[in-house]
This record gives sequence, structure tokens and C-alpha cells, in this order.
Amino acid sequence: MGWRARARKRIITDAVVAVVSLKVEVWSDVVCPWCYIGKRRFEAALARFEHRDEVELVWRSFELDPSAPPSSAERGTYAERIASKYGCSVTEAQVMIDNMTLTAAQEGLDLRFDLARPGNTFDAHRLLHLALEHGLQDELKERLDAATFTEGSPTSEHSALRARATQVGLPEGEVDAVLTSDRYCEAVRSDEAQARAYGISGVPFFVIDGRYGISGAQPSDAVLQILDKAWSERPPLTLVTPQGSAPSCEGDSCAV
Repeated sequence: MGWRARARKRIITDAVVAVVSLKVEVWSDVVCPWCYIGKRRFEAALARFEHRDEVELVWRSFELDPSAPPSSAERGTYAERIASKYGCSVTEAQVMIDNMTLTAAQEGLDLRFDLARPGNTFDAHRLLHLALEHGLQDELKERLDAATFTEGSPTSEHSALRARATQVGLPEGEVDAVLTSDRYCEAVRSDEAQARAYGISGVPFFVIDGRYGISGAQPSDAVLQILDKAWSERPPLTLVTPQGSAPSCEGDSCAV
């Protein structure tokens, strides 16, 4: 079983469950190009991490613009929207986009801002929570990022979301049940509340083992350094036997 779908490994004693994996939570949005770049850089770091098979990865919800309409097509080109957001000229905005496109290409990504149709991402995040339950969250995250930035798929259109979700293996009936209800609304809001509690104002933001935070799409070497540090500082297993010693086996000898 790969790291993407792995549940936490546990060692169970009489009264203690000791977690022996490293949990990485990533606050991210599917309309955030730096999140896509950050995902690739994290994957590059993880590929070199000695204990990568012990990593539990969870994608957490973060809406860059909770008030965004279903589609941004009516708000002009990507460059025009960037210019409006940052108060710069369209020409300056296009330079920013070109620089980001070049940076993404260095990570193996072909970002097509001329095709991108970002919109409200709330339903996409709800589907990511469904995917988490099925052990397919990273696969869906990747599919949604690619759909937004390389294929020009509308971010909030239910038919497009349904297609992406079923492509990675989510049951169509469950996908439709989410999209036609308020299922996982509270889960999305809970992630966003935790982000506020951490003081997260921008994404991507990585939280490793609940102890280390990495802000932004940091280079893979920097991410790997934090992964190694977090692993080395994991607390040792504490053995607790509530009622004294209990029968056990050692080697090929068992108490009878």
C-alpha cells in the first residue's frame, strides 16, 4: 500500500496506542497555482525521505475566495483579474503569470492560465473529504489541480467535478450524494477554522506532526530538512501496563 492511501500504523499495548507514522496536513486550494507547485516540491522531498512509507498525508480545506462566484469567466482574463487584485497593469500582471508559468515548468507542470476558469471551490473541498474516506484524497487533489490549471475545467461546475471524482475511483452515487446535499460542509468549515487558529493566511501551508509549519511552496530541500527533523524528534514509545505484568511470548518461548 502506498503512502497516499495509508492509514496510520499503530503499536497497541494494554492501554496505549502509539502512532509510529508522521502526519503531514496541507492547507491548500484547487485554484492556487502555488499550491500545485508546492505539491510537486513536497512530492520531490518525500521521494527522498527515508521514512516516506510512514507518512500520512491529509489535504485540508482552504478557500482563497469564499465569496467567489461559480465561474470567473465573466471577470475577464486571468491577467485582468490579477491586475485588479494587486492594483497593477495588465502588462505587469502578465509578467507575473509568465514567471509563475516558468517556475511551474521547472517542476514539470504545464500551467495554462489562458485556459483556467477558477471559481468557487467549496464543493471541490467537500469532495476531497469524501475522497479522504476512500483513501483517494491525494489522487483527487492531483486531478482537480490538473483540471484547473492544465485543462481549463470549470472549478465549481458539478458535472466537471463529478467527472474528475469518478475518474479517480470514487463511487458515482456517493459523489452525487455529496453534490446534492450539505454533506462535509462542517468538515470544510472545521479545516478553515483550524487554519485560522494556526494563523494561516495564505496557502500552501504544511503542518508536520502538529509541530512544524511550512509556509508557501518551499524548495524540496527545505521540506526534506523539516521532514527529517520532525522524524528524529518523534517521542519514543511509552509502555504502560495498568495491572502489572501480563503473560507474553519472547522468541520461541511462551509463558503457560
